[in-house]
Amino acid sequence: MMNEMHLALHGLAIKKHAGPAAVAATVGLSETRVAELLQQAVTTGRASEAQGAYLLSPAGRLIIESLYSKLFDRERQDGALAGAYEKFERINTELKQLITDWQTLDVGGQKVRNDHSNKDYDARVLDRLGALHERFTPVLAQLCRGVPRLDLYREKLDHALDRAEAGQVQWVSDAKIDSFHTVWFEMHEDLLRILGLQREE
Repeated sequence: MMNEMHLALHGLAIKKHAGPAAVAATVGLSETRVAELLQQAVTTGRASEAQGAYLLSPAGRLIIESLYSKLFDRERQDGALAGAYEKFERINTELKQLITDWQTLDVGGQKVRNDHSNKDYDARVLDRLGALHERFTPVLAQLCRGVPRLDLYREKLDHALDRAEAGQVQWVSDAKIDSFHTVWFEMHEDLLRILGLQREE
């Protein structure tokens, strides 16, 4: 069972380098409480802080990673959760190709960066993204039955897709915001840590 400090460290492990608000949005605690926990982690040498952003220290990474097998023992024994993750991975393969298609265009047999001036092309890719999200929704519901906290990602994915479909193209894959791809990547990282798996290169 994860206590609040474990949740804060886990959220920081997923976010890599972030402020309390971003970590709080990942783990479902209040920003104020996460700020307190992260400051405690700095005091005890488990994290470092610079200009309001936090980073796990080497010791902090070792501590949280060594605890995962204990913290997530129940989840790792859950066959339904493992089955839902397999479905996630199949859709994940499709998403990776879709993001490549979003970021590049085929011009004369050469891949070039998509500047998003071709609205018809973007619309076709967005249609695919919407269909993928629709197919993923019941899979995420299955994952949430095993780990209810994961429902936070549903809200973020819905928000990013809504923004993208409204014409704000950065909400598909911009790494500087909680775009669809950014949220999906973090959700994948969360699942890998829960289940004790490694990300495929």
